[in-house]
Amino acid sequence: MEDALLLGLNTVWQIATLGFVALGLAIVFGLLRIMNMAHGEFVMIGAYAPVITTQLGLSPWMQIPVCILSIGVIAFLCERLLIRHFYDRIFDSLLATWGLSLLLRELVELTFGRSFQSVISPLPGTVLFLGINYPLYRLVVLAGLLIFFTVLTIWYRQSLTATRIKAMVANPVLAQAAGIKTARLSASVFVVGCIVSGLSGLMLAPLIRVEPFIGLDYLLRCFFVLVLGGLGSLEGLGIGSVGIGGVQTIVGTISSQTGGYLTILLVSIFFLWLRPRGIYSKN
Repeated sequence: MEDALLLGLNTVWQIATLGFVALGLAIVFGLLRIMNMAHGEFVMIGAYAPVITTQLGLSPWMQIPVCILSIGVIAFLCERLLIRHFYDRIFDSLLATWGLSLLLRELVELTFGRSFQSVISPLPGTVLFLGINYPLYRLVVLAGLLIFFTVLTIWYRQSLTATRIKAMVANPVLAQAAGIKTARLSASVFVVGCIVSGLSGLMLAPLIRVEPFIGLDYLLRCFFVLVLGGLGSLEGLGIGSVGIGGVQTIVGTISSQTGGYLTILLVSIFFLWLRPRGIYSKN
């Protein structure tokens, strides 16, 4: 019974965190049609926020502001200098952001080196939850993600800004004719998507070995989520996260982590072949 409950909690953890990591890519790729190959690097830079905070001698409570500020500045400069020339040009944006990913990775490697960085958990230890001992940090993060996705869903369905974003996605020319400043809105969406990616890296930092090459794995798994779930909706993001995160955790527990990764790769290939738009897509 305890093993089944632990597996269930680990599966929920994997689904929730994967959904949050993939959200940044879903925003940029699903709404702006930018194939952001640098998504993993923004996750990686966010994971370095605690390292930056420590080196600057700041309080651990400054990790979130440092992450938001650093990612926000980088994303703003990238959008101004590069991204805005590739909206709705998927293949061209793939090549451009692939080059951007290499540049960001080399800059981080030049600044921090190739060695692994260890981040101390802000909430160490375990607590008794549903009859088993489970890491306190994971439980707090799960509660935070539940609140975040609830607020995001309400905002996306009811806010005026979300309505403008949907109008821009559906018909940019008509949206601009209606008075929506699509260039500014697109830039804001890109920056916010990158900040979310960075915050997901900050969230995972205490649980992983932080180094310049961690971005590739997260990029691939996020693409798997969007391939399975589909683009253009929170429902698609949720379906993809449940499918990929759940399958990887269960198969990985039963066999091995390699088996779990191979399984989600085969599932993604299957959907690309038979259902390239995913299970739930609005685009």
